[in-house]
Amino acid sequence: MQKSLRTPRQQLLISLLVEARRARGMTQAEVALALGKPQSFVAKYENGERRIDVIEFMDIVAALDISPAAILARIEAARDSATD
Repeated sequence: MQKSLRTPRQQLLISLLVEARRARGMTQAEVALALGKPQSFVAKYENGERRIDVIEFMDIVAALDISPAAILARIEAARDSATD
């Protein structure tokens, strides 16, 4: 299993989180405030400079008020279409 910040599924995760943030009209600073983290935390995962773990993922989707299942389903669908 490839462990990279640049795998297609990792990039998809990032793009979905950025898309959700923008759809909510939130800035990186606002998400960071909701997470109790510095704005650089959000910038780094959005720029692909760091991976997020499952606990961070759950906190981020809660801050964005989106379903973790919806995000994961889109990532799984991308994986399934890549293996067809």
